[in-house]
Amino acid sequence: MPVVNRIADFTGDMTAWRRHLHTIPELGLECHETAAFVAERLRDFGVDEIHEGIARTGIVAIIEGQGDGPTIGLRADMDALPIAEETGAEHASTRPGKMHACGHDGHTTMLLGAARYLAETRNFAGRVALLFQPAEETGGGGEVMVQEGVMERFGIGEVYAIHNAPGKDFGQFFTKPGPIMAAADEFHVRITGKGGHGARPHDCIDPVVAAVSIVQAFQTVVSRNHRAADSLVISVTQIHTGTTDNVIPETAYINGTVRTFDKEVQAMVVRRMEEIVAGQAASFGVTAELEFVYGYPPTVNDAAKAEFAGRVAAEVAGEEGVDGAVEPVMGAEDFSYMLEARPGAYLMLGQGDGPGVHHPKYDFNDEIAPIGASFFARLVERAQPVAGA
Repeated sequence: MPVVNRIADFTGDMTAWRRHLHTIPELGLECHETAAFVAERLRDFGVDEIHEGIARTGIVAIIEGQGDGPTIGLRADMDALPIAEETGAEHASTRPGKMHACGHDGHTTMLLGAARYLAETRNFAGRVALLFQPAEETGGGGEVMVQEGVMERFGIGEVYAIHNAPGKDFGQFFTKPGPIMAAADEFHVRITGKGGHGARPHDCIDPVVAAVSIVQAFQTVVSRNHRAADSLVISVTQIHTGTTDNVIPETAYINGTVRTFDKEVQAMVVRRMEEIVAGQAASFGVTAELEFVYGYPPTVNDAAKAEFAGRVAAEVAGEEGVDGAVEPVMGAEDFSYMLEARPGAYLMLGQGDGPGVHHPKYDFNDEIAPIGASFFARLVERAQPVAGA
């Protein structure tokens, strides 16, 4: 696999960076120690500018190339998850209840590896903006960075990111034009009836029966209101009501997630949920309210940028090592906000067999870090070649 030779030279350093980051997981926007480590490495590399404190603990670093040209953005997420680690690794988390269970330590390392190479060689025109982002898992750090104006402030014209993919073939890249990950919304239904003794249901207005009927009716949105060939997920994940066997409770609560790729489908789901909640409430004589919370939008690759990124990935992994028409997944990613602001592409990089992301035994495969770093480096050199080169 043709990893860039110079990047291969510091594979050991990249492994050490990643494993150090793995020991110090931080959550949300509070990636202070992680950001400090990243900034220290960037200073060692001699990048031209380091802008800290963006989205609280995010960093934008600038590397100047040769001569005038556009600015390309490369993004890595830095935050971890509130999960107790079970890997047993020597580099396991030192923070109880927190771990890098999604590989953001590896994503940060890949971008640091590319930064070191690009700062040394500068074999590109224009500039590179390195976007080290907090709060991908919760808090929408990508949205915050966009809202704080990073695209305009640093003149970023296009933007790219990679996510590791456990269970996929080692070193293989996956991408596609158009939607590659879904929007992630949540819903809450709060039902109020009249509680009383379980032996006298005729004196009560039972919220439990209403809750069960609402949950069942929600499933018909997918099976009866939506075109079967399109992608839609509605999952009820919580039902809370009651405290004992012989009391009909006063209230019930329903919670879940909706995953869509299309705004029209999303709007249809909201409309049907509102109708179902109102209709079932009237049917059972309870009161009920729906709260629909819009989350991350779908991650939508620009068609031309995805095709270009696939060609660059083939330089690193070979033609057979790139799937440019991968099936979209129903997970969500807040890189979506950056792709709403600028054209670009999101790719996945297989890391071989092992526990999946968000699993307490997951660990990033350090052997793919030079591959991801090489992709980032070649992407910059191909997108912004030096005049006459």
